[in-house]
Amino acid sequence: MKVDFNYTAILLGGLSGFTIFLGLPLAFVTSLSHRVRGFLTAMSTGVLVFLLVEITAKVLDDIEDLFLSTSEGFDTLGDSVLYSTIFALGLLIGLMGLVWFEKRFVKDAKDESTPLQNARRISLMIAIGLGLHNFSEGLAVGQAFGWGNTSLGLLLVVGFALHNATEGFGIVAPLTGHPTSWGFLGALGLIGGAPTLIGTIIGTWWTVKPVEIFFLALASGSILYIIGELLHLGRKLKDETVAAAGLVLGFFLAFVTELLILVSSGGMTHG
Repeated sequence: MKVDFNYTAILLGGLSGFTIFLGLPLAFVTSLSHRVRGFLTAMSTGVLVFLLVEITAKVLDDIEDLFLSTSEGFDTLGDSVLYSTIFALGLLIGLMGLVWFEKRFVKDAKDESTPLQNARRISLMIAIGLGLHNFSEGLAVGQAFGWGNTSLGLLLVVGFALHNATEGFGIVAPLTGHPTSWGFLGALGLIGGAPTLIGTIIGTWWTVKPVEIFFLALASGSILYIIGELLHLGRKLKDETVAAAGLVLGFFLAFVTELLILVSSGGMTHG
């Protein structure tokens, strides 16, 4: 079978993913107090909380629509059960997969690690979780161009590029105040941003809804695990007032970004 790739779509999808690198240099800001570092960590947590709500709501809306169609007499019961099962499995694998990954590849126990080791470990976990999410974003970009909807594809590229720039900040927030290297930041950027390019390549020529559902569920489970890790780290860095302020600000930063994407696309990115 001959596969015709849309190289313009692939290039634009890749660029939208690699804007994640724009937020990474924040990690080199080392002269920060514990309160400021705690505030930045809380902001990162707020961004991830919004992403968890957004991703999970999108999948559940699709599943609820299928069950509603079934109740109205349409032959969608099989798809309803299939998508529900895929979502449950993806959520479980995303959550437990990071637990396994940490136990298997991260040698130092949490309570015995130095603050730098903890910060690097959490930033890596965030990059993995966001990479899963960005794969699904790449699928959306590729699908839009694959369907011939160039205007929607371009709007998605711009919106995701802005969104990924804020995700770069979320990845390195735990690292602020700690020494790091360009090599480590580059690896984090590739883990978080490259899946957008991979998803775009796949989405331009091959689209299967269950695959999208599965990767969104994986992202939800991964982000849920990461939020718990960030909250654990945050308790060591900040007081409750700083935590609440950073959490709320991070949540609304992501929310406003999403609103800008929605308004600029005329609602075409949601549906």
